[in-house]
Formats: sequence, C-alpha cells, structure tokens
Amino acid sequence: MENNEKKTDVLEQLLRPEAKNVAKNLQEKSVEVTRLSKAVGEPVIFKLRGLPYGRVQEMAKHGVDAEPHIVLVGCVSPDFKNASLKEKFGGETPIDRIKNVLLPGEIADLSREIEKLTGYRYTTIADVKKD
Repeated sequence: MENNEKKTDVLEQLLRPEAKNVAKNLQEKSVEVTRLSKAVGEPVIFKLRGLPYGRVQEMAKHGVDAEPHIVLVGCVSPDFKNASLKEKFGGETPIDRIKNVLLPGEIADLSREIEKLTGYRYTTIADVKKD
C-alpha cells in the first residue's frame, strides 16, 4: 500500500457485510470416497462442514482418537447416527460405525478436510511488511 492511500480502520473492515460471523457461516465441501465409489459403482459423496470453536475444543479432549470424532461432528452426510447404517454396519456407537464403514486412512483424510474447513492445516495469517 502506498503512503498516500487512506488506510481503513480494522474495526470498520470487520463491520462490513462481507465479514461474516464464522459461527453462523461454516464452510462446507463435498468429497468423494473413491474406494466406496468403486465398490458401489457410482460416486459416494460425503458432505463435510467446518466446526465452530466450541466443537473444536471438545474434539481436542479426545486426544489420540480425535479423527473419528471430528468425522462424526463434521460429516453432514451421511449421518453416522442413522439406524439403517447401524443395522447394516453394527457398532454400539456412531464412532464404531465410522470405523466399520471407513478405512483408517479414509477417516484421517476426511478429518483433515474438516480441519481445513475449520481453518487448520493451512496458513491463515501473514506477516505485515513495514513501509
């Protein structure tokens, strides 16, 4: 930015309509699980959504086994709580069903995509260069 240009106050920038409330406007993305697509002969598309701050903090409590919990909360479709999925794939909990439907690498990949939608796993800030 040149010295003669007017700098806008950061508060004014945040109050613009383009600056959305991230808790109310979570990013979404659809991804294909290729192994399942090959198995059923048509695209198997999962709809993923980023997590709000409070849910991220809850997921951190799960520690080592966080990935399936992230998938459970961040996967809009399919719903792993669905009774039909329970009947077909078993498992006492939705986490068990995730582990019965998906391979460990697929769980990890889906978890990473949800984390990206949440603002993790890529650089979200940049250094400001002084004039």
